[in-house]
Amino acid sequence: MKPWKVILPLMLSGGLVACSTTTPIEPVNPPQVEKPTTDLKVDETSVDSEATKSDADADKAKQEGDVTKPAETKPVEAKPAEKPVKPVAKPAPVKTDEGKLILGEQEYVRLVDMKITTKARIDTGATTSSLSAVDIVPFERDGKDWVKFKVKHKGIESKEMSMPVDRWVKVKQSSSDESDKRPVVTSVITIGDMTSKTEFTLANRTHLKYPVLLGRSFFRDVALVDVGRKYVQPKPSTK
Repeated sequence: MKPWKVILPLMLSGGLVACSTTTPIEPVNPPQVEKPTTDLKVDETSVDSEATKSDADADKAKQEGDVTKPAETKPVEAKPAEKPVKPVAKPAPVKTDEGKLILGEQEYVRLVDMKITTKARIDTGATTSSLSAVDIVPFERDGKDWVKFKVKHKGIESKEMSMPVDRWVKVKQSSSDESDKRPVVTSVITIGDMTSKTEFTLANRTHLKYPVLLGRSFFRDVALVDVGRKYVQPKPSTK
């Protein structure tokens, strides 16, 4: 018997045994590919938190910038305080509706002939006016009575002047029964806006307060006296 005849059956039997003992091979499944998710859910809380944090960081950085670099401010110019406007008082009337002067108890007068401006007392109880004079010397000129005198009072003294005598008056002294004879002269005076001639009795008034006294003969029919007022009329010009 040939040897290959013996080997062939052995090989066939070994192959069968191998086939019966071989581990079965599991079928290989194809790999599964995950489908992309179309709906992405975003954590809004996380996003808001991040945004808030970013805003806070920005504000903090801005504040730090403001602290380190203060904004420049222009100096405010101080305005001068406005003075309160005082109401303008309505001027008191110096004339009546009829055009008469209103005179106070005291007024400024201008003795035009003597070139003297001084204070005068307005006396409603006196009939005639009086002028303070010293060195009174009567004399005659062309058969008429004249008089030389000087106007004199506290701080006032004129040059010697001569004027004609209009008349003579007798004034009874309060200290005795004797009467004093005094000359009366006519002179021009200005008070307020009125210039007029008036009679003056010449007498020494240096011991009295006012060098001029204006009586009723001056202001009758041209002025009204308000004894509650003083210096109602403006001071006359010295020109």
